[in-house]
Parts: sequence; structure tokens; C-alpha cells
Amino acid sequence: RLSPRSSHIRHAWDPHKSVAQNLAEMGLAEDPNKAVPIPKKLSGMEVESGGQQLGKKIVRKPYVVNEMELEASLPEKKSNTLSRDLIDYVRYMIQNHGENYKEMARDEKNYYQDTPKQIKRKINVYKNFYPEEYKNFIASLKPEKMEVQ
Repeated sequence: RLSPRSSHIRHAWDPHKSVAQNLAEMGLAEDPNKAVPIPKKLSGMEVESGGQQLGKKIVRKPYVVNEMELEASLPEKKSNTLSRDLIDYVRYMIQNHGENYKEMARDEKNYYQDTPKQIKRKINVYKNFYPEEYKNFIASLKPEKMEVQ
């Protein structure tokens, strides 16, 4: 299905025409089954569905499809951020349990009931996303642990 929010389609849309007419002018298919028919086979012979020949439609607005193809070919933007909740969760677990993942899994703040492996994976994701912040955080914990001993 086409997204009604597609800006290319929205700008080329003519409200005085039907959906089928609008899509045909843009070179888009209303029914994908009719646009690319699957040949039916009867006893080894190919028969076209209903024997109908679909007439060639004139595409008056080919730029719509071209713009959509261009947009689809662009690389996807990756967000290099983690949620604040995940960062707080990971920092809390490291601060209170060090590297004891089994203890982390039993912690009352483990709302999602993560297993030790899942918690370790989340900590590694945090390490990889914010290596500098992680290093500073671990360094800030070292003096506290020395004072306790």
C-alpha cells in the first residue's frame, strides 16, 4: 500500500480525479495483481487471465515515480543515540554491581526481567555508543570503591 503521507504523491494529486486516474498518471499501480499478472497454467499451456490485453496507459507525471525511487535509494539515516532510560539503567547496574551480571539480573530495578546475558549486551551497546563517557564513568567509580575497602 502507498502511504498517503508521501509528499511526492500528495503534491501531484489532483482532487478532481479518481484514485485510479491519479495513480495511472503517476505511473503507479492501483492493484499490483493487475499491474504484474501471474500467468495461470492449465495442463502445461499458459493462458492469460481472462485473455484480456491490458492497454498501455499514458504516464503524465513520471517525475513522481522518479522522485520516489531516488528517495528510496538514499542510505538510511542511523541514529547514534541511546535512550536516556537505557543509559541510566546501565549506569545504575554498573555502579551497584560492577561486573556481576547475575546480581544485576536479580536487582529490583531490573523491571524488564533481563537475563544476565541481556544486561551484558546492553552494557556493551552503551560502551560502543559512548566509549569516552563509559571510560570516564568507570574512572569516577574507582575512588569510591577504594574508600569503601
